[in-house]
Amino acid sequence: MFKQSLQQKQLQRLSPQQIQLMKLLQVPTVELEARIKQELEVNPALEEGAEDEERDELEPDEQDQNEALEEFDFDEYLDDETPDYKTSVRNHGPDVEDKDIPLGAGSTFRELLISQLSLHKLTETQKMLGEHLIGQLDDAGYLRRDLDSIVNDLAFTQNITVTRKELEDVLSIVQTLEPAGVGANSLGECLILQIRHKLELLQGKANFSRLQSLMFAAEILKDHFEAFSKKHYTAIASKLNISEEDLKAALSEIKKLNPKPGDSGGESARTVVHVVSDFLLTVNDDELSVVLNQRNAPDLRISPSYKEMMDTYASGAKTSHSQKEALTFVKLKIDAAKWFVDAIKQRQLTLIKTINSIVNHQRDYFLSGDETDLKPMILKDIAEDIEMDISTVSRVANSKYVQTPYGTFLLKTFFSESLTTDSGEDVSSREVKRILKDAIEEEDKKKPLTDEKLGIVLNSKGYHIARRTVAKYREQMGLSVARLRKEL
Repeated sequence: MFKQSLQQKQLQRLSPQQIQLMKLLQVPTVELEARIKQELEVNPALEEGAEDEERDELEPDEQDQNEALEEFDFDEYLDDETPDYKTSVRNHGPDVEDKDIPLGAGSTFRELLISQLSLHKLTETQKMLGEHLIGQLDDAGYLRRDLDSIVNDLAFTQNITVTRKELEDVLSIVQTLEPAGVGANSLGECLILQIRHKLELLQGKANFSRLQSLMFAAEILKDHFEAFSKKHYTAIASKLNISEEDLKAALSEIKKLNPKPGDSGGESARTVVHVVSDFLLTVNDDELSVVLNQRNAPDLRISPSYKEMMDTYASGAKTSHSQKEALTFVKLKIDAAKWFVDAIKQRQLTLIKTINSIVNHQRDYFLSGDETDLKPMILKDIAEDIEMDISTVSRVANSKYVQTPYGTFLLKTFFSESLTTDSGEDVSSREVKRILKDAIEEEDKKKPLTDEKLGIVLNSKGYHIARRTVAKYREQMGLSVARLRKEL
């Protein structure tokens, strides 16, 4: 038997203002500018300008009117005749993020392929199949689906009957399009298609050494791809019966190939990220000064005209239903503007507190610019110093940049774990990573150092860390294992 009962629970929920602050806190300067412009466009009660300057310019009577406006009780003035949803321009909660996809400019690589396809003499069926295959390519330019599956899809979804052979013939045409390598179903096939394209371009040209290198490269990719991927170069040279110089030349040709040809097609396929510093740090003698980027600290205020409008309503009596609707609209816009202005101010205050704490913790580094002066520092250290939650510090550190005399850095790069040396000194893991990177750069590439040997190098310098820790730091820096760092 099911029973119905009433229960009371105490729950903590973020208010709309807190949610808005969290969203603003994690966006970088460029996105903040766009967010402010968006808010200025949708909220006529918000405008650019300093609130304090405006108040200084007001006459005493006008200031009294604004004070009276702040004391105006909207709940007393309004009744329940007009539901709130009728005056709302949104039909979802304030904590729901907008996920509209912006329209991109320029042609995608698929559009470029279709335009090239139209230059071939094809039947209507072949053209349709070609466009369908191009539509099946992923962003890297690969055709990951099996041709039999595509044949079945065409039969069941579009009632088009084609054979696998017909589809293979059209695919061979697609694979001749630029950029070379599109339409492949694996990395090996993609690279072979590019080598063949280069061989076709060299036909009739007197460049025997280059032609020979490309032919060796094609043979390596076709018959010895697994050995190539594992860098078993000695075995490859032995099986092909070629010299080390010929192998180097062939490998050099392979390294010039593009493993993701789809990424190179079309302007919209390339994303350029522009970094705008959120903080500006300067060093004068032994004094450090850090300020917010002015683009990060805009002046916003409530529109005076909207204040006058509310003053007019405050001094009047209840009138028509349309005037009540107008007052409700004005109230919503003014409240939203106040919340937004307060969130921007709170964001600036949080950013300043966080960056000042980081600079104080890493003062020696910011004075010298030497990574060895970086001290161990974790999110908890800063959170306790500024008396804020770790998640708040994380939002700031993961998306904000500081411009220093030594370069522009993401704040999270100054956070690191602590390690103890032979002398008992606590050092930053950043320092250990730098020494590890230097050791890898200086190693003999014919016999690269394994993680175990790298650990021995670090131990000899006084940093006692395990092999698995060496592997973790190496992976964090994006460096390959010894076998894949091997060169001829």
